[in-house]
Amino acid sequence: MNDAAPPVLKKVLKPLHLWAIAVGLVISGEYFGWNYGWAVSGTVGFLVATLLITVLYVTFIFSFTELTTAIPHAGGPFAYAHRALGPVGGFVAGYATLVEFLFAPPAIAFALGSYVHFLYPPVPVLATALGSYVLFIGINLLGIKESAMFSLVVTLLAVAELLLFMGLVAPHFKASNFLLDPMPFGVAGVFAALPFAIWFYLAIEGVAMVAEEVENPRRTIPIGYTYGLLTLVFLALGAMVLTGGVTNWHRLSTIDYPLPEALSYALGKGNPWTKAFASIGLFGLIASFHGTIIGYSRQVFALARAGYLPRFLARVNPRFQTPHWALVAGGVVGCISLLTGTTDKLIVLSVLGAVLMYLVSLLSLFVLRRKEPELVRPFVTPFYPWFPLIATVLSVVSLGAIVYYNWLLSLVFFVSLGVLLGLYLALGLNKVEAEVAAPK
Repeated sequence: MNDAAPPVLKKVLKPLHLWAIAVGLVISGEYFGWNYGWAVSGTVGFLVATLLITVLYVTFIFSFTELTTAIPHAGGPFAYAHRALGPVGGFVAGYATLVEFLFAPPAIAFALGSYVHFLYPPVPVLATALGSYVLFIGINLLGIKESAMFSLVVTLLAVAELLLFMGLVAPHFKASNFLLDPMPFGVAGVFAALPFAIWFYLAIEGVAMVAEEVENPRRTIPIGYTYGLLTLVFLALGAMVLTGGVTNWHRLSTIDYPLPEALSYALGKGNPWTKAFASIGLFGLIASFHGTIIGYSRQVFALARAGYLPRFLARVNPRFQTPHWALVAGGVVGCISLLTGTTDKLIVLSVLGAVLMYLVSLLSLFVLRRKEPELVRPFVTPFYPWFPLIATVLSVVSLGAIVYYNWLLSLVFFVSLGVLLGLYLALGLNKVEAEVAAPK
């Protein structure tokens, strides 16, 4: 019998660190990816989709925070679902979260490569993307406090840059550009654009995965989530609306660097601000790439510690107390994805995982309210049950739209889930007691 204590992570994160991780995880979504939504819905159609998704995230995050503070665990949604729904529920939530956090980084790495290629055309996109994995996995190996400080610096630079961008393009905004061909595909386009609107906020829930590394999580996590979400709502709506009024939006709807391109239309390609922005535009992508690496590594670590993945992935480096094998394994998956996928498909796959995870988490919230009414809940969902109900309805609508407009990717996603779940049950792993209590 093995009486060794389960591996543990250092508790060092404060509210400002969490704000930086929350915003940093997401902020690349304000730089690229969302503009693919214009291609399927037009500017006004995408604005409607974005407003719907903003309501989804406001109601979801305030519901999700109750779970995160009551059960501060590196596994995040997997731990909540396991406690509420049992091993199968935990497996589904773990699979969905893993897909979200493993396939978001390669999409961001593609954009990093595209930005560098935009600045220095001789540099191949793929070389930069692969090099980014090597560099940022190395930074994450140094320790969570060091990683969080790096997140704080690049996130502050990324937020400042977006504010600068909005200030530079605002004088060049024309309503006639924004309203040009506003809804070319009608209401159907709004639904087709939902996964790209989700990209504006995707991965903010990754804060849950550093919950074991937070000082006083029951006070700190709500602060980090709330201020992070408010920051992202302002930046998302500001960047999207102002960019859409600079030029004919069709020119920006299928590229991985819409902001510097929009600035070149507003100020001219030779303008010093255009060149400077293209250079520092990398900060937003770096912040999110770095943050999602933190997210996937903690999810792999927690699932391995619980027995859902090979146990060696839960080993913690004795010097830096970071899950080194989890970091490397997720990086291998990401690099393989870089060789086989495209940005828009990786975004859709990541969003599919996210939305399924949202639904399982919301179901877990309802079940735990009934099953464990005595559970200590330092943060209580406001307007319960209406907030989680609204989030559930919008998540169901989003999932239906994503499947309808991306049926082949959805088929791969759900067939893979079915096969892995079948193996999990056939091997009897659901009968093995999982480690889902965060170590003291």
